[in-house]
Amino acid sequence: MKHTQLKPFPKDFLWGASTSAYQVEGAWNEDGKGPSVIDMREKYPEGTTDYKVASDHYHRYQEDIALMAEMGIKAYRFSVAWTRIIPNGTGEVNPKGIEFYNHLINELIKYKIEPIVTMYHFDLPYALQERGGWSNRKTIDAFVDYAKVLFENYGDRVKYWLTINEQNMMIMHGKAIGILDPNLGERELYQQNHHMFVAQAKVMDLCHQMLPEALIGPAPNISYVYPATSNPEDVLAAQNFNAIRNWLYLDVAVYGYYNATAWSFLEEKGYAPTIKDGDREILKKANPDFIAFNYYATKTVEAPAGEGDEKGGSGDQEIVIGEAGVYKGTSNPNLPTTDFGWQIDPVGFRITLREVYERYRLPIIITENGLGAIDKIEEDGTIRDVYRISYLKQHIEQMQLAITDGVDIFGYCPWSAIDLVSTHSGIKKRYGFIFVDREEFDLKELRRIPKQSFYWYNKVIRSNGEDLSELTEYVLPESKRIM
Repeated sequence: MKHTQLKPFPKDFLWGASTSAYQVEGAWNEDGKGPSVIDMREKYPEGTTDYKVASDHYHRYQEDIALMAEMGIKAYRFSVAWTRIIPNGTGEVNPKGIEFYNHLINELIKYKIEPIVTMYHFDLPYALQERGGWSNRKTIDAFVDYAKVLFENYGDRVKYWLTINEQNMMIMHGKAIGILDPNLGERELYQQNHHMFVAQAKVMDLCHQMLPEALIGPAPNISYVYPATSNPEDVLAAQNFNAIRNWLYLDVAVYGYYNATAWSFLEEKGYAPTIKDGDREILKKANPDFIAFNYYATKTVEAPAGEGDEKGGSGDQEIVIGEAGVYKGTSNPNLPTTDFGWQIDPVGFRITLREVYERYRLPIIITENGLGAIDKIEEDGTIRDVYRISYLKQHIEQMQLAITDGVDIFGYCPWSAIDLVSTHSGIKKRYGFIFVDREEFDLKELRRIPKQSFYWYNKVIRSNGEDLSELTEYVLPESKRIM
């Protein structure tokens, strides 16, 4: 649809940025923090670092938040490390952990930055994992108890809550993330999935009871799925994967029941979870206030030709995707790719926004969207990431078109506020507006340097999305350069 006049972004639009605890905080075993499944990960992709120091945000959060304020962001979406609050996943609460996030939230409020809290971002307490993790229904109660501690301690200052980050990626690509027990079969994974659904619904209901003024929602990774061609078999394959990858997770969160196509797939493959008495009633009581989702690019699939021909696709997040007799991943020849093999599809962002809003009619906030790239420091000490500006500009333009289409979007938090350790590619794959001067195995001084995109995004925010033009000049203050 071509519009003769675009609608402006809402006056109170939450221009923000995002991180996650394990990728940015460091201090993995300090001040009483317990180990998570991330901390106990044994294998990393060759040549990539672990998360023990990350960007050292734990010790430098004041400096980082001051820079975020200088950039002008209105909201900061971050995650709380469960094991910093409750080291063993259940039981004793760690006062040092409570204190850290109190200080972090207060620092944000000092600068009038809205805290948006993700409660669980991949880092399940290792003590719970040793007791079966999400296969054990007691983990549901542990998550609810953890949520209660967060609501009690931070509910007076935090309005926006996200339950589980990218639950669909944990189930479908847990091995790539590095959190999956390699011995788990598919049925057991979907049993874990169901337990997470129940836990999420209970926490949403608890939030509404304890914090009636707060708002809470799910935070999956949503990528609209295209058919490779207009062949009806390819269209069916795209419908299948949309249901399995996207709508399964939002239908349960929003409506309280399983998507019909996805459930048919689970039954056909023998993956269907056991649903206990009372679970359906719990799911119905969730009633999220909004949908948060992470978007990087669309996916494309075709009908698999036969057994053994079900896998395909590229990129370091979903390297091969497919299921015999259901769909087969393929590349979209109409889209460019990043240096890390991810396809770039700004128009697909608009398509995804429209589809999500038409299906669920809930307000939307984007909690991740960004370009991973190898940034370099120029001779004059600057980081000229014009490629990132171009990526974000195109996606913001499509977001405004979606708003003009009638989609209710209230916030945009690109990934990431500062450089952090990528789940797949270590520190060399950078997403941040702020450069963190370290290498995979050389921490250097961890200095912070605003990139060109930092000053561009400041201009976007000050104009409330009206001025997306590139910077005419970019000169770092002498004190912030590395020569």
